[in-house]
Amino acid sequence: MTPGFTRTLCAAVAAATVWATAATAAECPRKDALGTSRVLRVDAATSPRVGLKSFPQTLPLQDHEVVLTFDDGPWPGTTPQVLAALARECVLATFFLIGRSASAHPELVRRIAALGHTVGHHTWSHPNIKHMKPDAAVADIDKGFAAVEKALHGTATTTPGIASATPGTPFFRYPYFEMTPATLDLLQNRGISVFGADLWASDWEPMKPAQQLKLLTERLQAARKGIILLHDPKAQTTAMLPAFLRYLRDNHYRVVHIVPAAAASTARAVQNPK
Repeated sequence: MTPGFTRTLCAAVAAATVWATAATAAECPRKDALGTSRVLRVDAATSPRVGLKSFPQTLPLQDHEVVLTFDDGPWPGTTPQVLAALARECVLATFFLIGRSASAHPELVRRIAALGHTVGHHTWSHPNIKHMKPDAAVADIDKGFAAVEKALHGTATTTPGIASATPGTPFFRYPYFEMTPATLDLLQNRGISVFGADLWASDWEPMKPAQQLKLLTERLQAARKGIILLHDPKAQTTAMLPAFLRYLRDNHYRVVHIVPAAAASTARAVQNPK
């Protein structure tokens, strides 16, 4: 662990279950928690597209380092439980939010950010971009950016991190990982990093939490590191997550928190308490 990182935790664990509106700096109350090992700055200029499921390159992670990402939220029925599970282990993650859901639940978007997690973008309505007309595809992407930024900062922008006085996160993930050259070029020109994944839990398929845990841990054993894709609106993922975090802790994996390069100077990391 790099000595320069500050030990922090956003409020007590109870705050994660009672809709806390602000984070309070404090030492992680559990010395045996998984923790967040380090912050990784991601710059669109050097990492415009990452994730081996979709692209030739991924993030520069070391052996046994993982990045936790959650798609398709926010969802009031499950996202708070996901946040509580992460808080119990002092772990920070990245949430790629659907604009329509963010617009419906702006308080939950702000809560995700207030707890120290990174907020990314996942279109307005979760369409298959590859099968849309070009103008419609761009419109859905832009509407998603604007909705999430509006929920976070009160100002809508289609270029988060660039055009806003309170910059958002220039991270984007395609629904279904379906993309087009034109939209990829558009996002790169705007300075927005596109995220794929290195491995996933396949939690869009109905299965019991124990089955999902077995599938995910077996894939992680083979990959040994990477960007992990999960879905916070899935009840089976919510139920599986505490056991998965314990697995990471018990098997000496380290969680890396990703932030935009421009925001890294103010990023809050929860130091691994081991």
